[in-house]
Amino acid sequence: MPTTPPATAPNTPATAVPASTHAQNQTEVFAVHGADPEVLAYAMAKYSRSSLSMRQSLREISAQRAEQFLNTFYFQYGHRSIADLAHVAFAIERLSLLAAIVLVDEQRWDGQERSTRYQNFLKSGWYLPNFGEATEARQLYTQTAEDLFSAYANTSAAVLEALKSRVACPTGPNAMTQDAYERALKARAFDVARYMLPLATNTSLGQIANARTLETQVSRLLSHPAAEIRDLGNKLRDAATGPAWNLHAEANAGLQAKIAGLSPELAAESEPLLTRAVHASPTLVKYAQPNPYEQQSRAELTRAAAELVSDIPINPAPVVDLVERTETLEVELASTLIYSASHHSYRQIRDLVASLPEFRTAEIIELGLRHRGGHDELLRAFHAGAHLRFDILMDMGGFRDMHRHRRCTQIIQKFTHLHGYETPESGDAAGLAEAGILAEYQASIEAAHAASRTIAASRAPEAAQSALYLLPLATRIRALFKMDFAEAVYISELRSAPAGHFSYRKVAWEMYLAVQRQHPSLAKYFRVTDFTEPIDILKR
Repeated sequence: MPTTPPATAPNTPATAVPASTHAQNQTEVFAVHGADPEVLAYAMAKYSRSSLSMRQSLREISAQRAEQFLNTFYFQYGHRSIADLAHVAFAIERLSLLAAIVLVDEQRWDGQERSTRYQNFLKSGWYLPNFGEATEARQLYTQTAEDLFSAYANTSAAVLEALKSRVACPTGPNAMTQDAYERALKARAFDVARYMLPLATNTSLGQIANARTLETQVSRLLSHPAAEIRDLGNKLRDAATGPAWNLHAEANAGLQAKIAGLSPELAAESEPLLTRAVHASPTLVKYAQPNPYEQQSRAELTRAAAELVSDIPINPAPVVDLVERTETLEVELASTLIYSASHHSYRQIRDLVASLPEFRTAEIIELGLRHRGGHDELLRAFHAGAHLRFDILMDMGGFRDMHRHRRCTQIIQKFTHLHGYETPESGDAAGLAEAGILAEYQASIEAAHAASRTIAASRAPEAAQSALYLLPLATRIRALFKMDFAEAVYISELRSAPAGHFSYRKVAWEMYLAVQRQHPSLAKYFRVTDFTEPIDILKR
């Protein structure tokens, strides 16, 4: 008997497939607040092996369970990506500029430091190393630091007066208030005065880092030859594992006292929520120790660099040298390793290494690998292969701004007086001669360099490291920036902008010109500001 086909809904094909019972268009997105960093990291890691929602995971996880999980999967099994999920905020105050440069030298780092443009550093104070019984060295250090701060104050005042004489406060349609005018000129005056600040100058900064970066950062600091930086590593580890400063602690304690006065039973229930100590990263950073791979490699590479280039004079070099790629990967690796332990330019070292026998190049590469442990990342010098390599020689003050560009590989040479110093001269700031203090500036910088050399030769503990603190920010430092095309465009455009400091504006402009010479067809894609053109110094 024929059957009647079932009726179909209007506009629905007879062959339509019914919706699966598993189809769920219910995407949910919510921010999470109130979980300790390591507890949250554990909850996020559970997505990998559990079907529980984030709400369910966080409700069942305790700090003790998180610690047990991290001890197993992070330390025993080496699942290091788990630590990327725990982010910790730190305030790091009254450390030297030298220590700050070392501290922030991470490729995965976010933070902000006191600005030498918008703050007067005259009352910041400075770091005093331990000189032991070397009283003469201590006295020379103290006097030199005080002299540099006096020169900083004099330079700031003199340049400010010169700027006021040159640039009047605008009136009419583009009028500025007197306060805004003064702030703009003071910022430009500080741009010049900062050249006098020694690396000993105290600064402060805030950083937010994930626990993996924090662990490697602490280990790197503990491996440093300077006592202040090793001590900083210990303090950073203690801050991560110990009780964190709680913004609401005082208010919570007051509320807890009121609850206790009303109901002891309710107070016992609320106390763990209101007054408990929060430990930001009690597990993931607690085992951070000095890194033997880094320490031993540094020592051996320093010896190898001394054997290879110590008798070779350092060739004069431009502010920016875009080193064309002619070498093999092996030569680049060996050259970068030697560069990191010397003061010669990358071009000079590259040409020297390229002339060595292959077995000698292989030996240098081996020096950077032989001490590597099971969980050690390769030294930064092994981040090779980028097409654009800018070897930059600039003042340390301007370098601190360039240092923020972490989407590239930076190989930073050690602080030294060997490259001399910069004298700030620019069309967008009053020159030292115009301010009548050029001779004073030169005398102050050269006296500081001489004092640094004297202290380095003294019998003070860590004399060579202590001497570096007297180097003013005018002192040149060399660093190799390896990057792709997009980053070269980004840095050149951002750092050449008129509102920037003339030191790095010049570097950014020279980077563009270097690309223009070697890759002329690509130069038109750079939206740079011509450093040689005058700018309005009152525009921020």
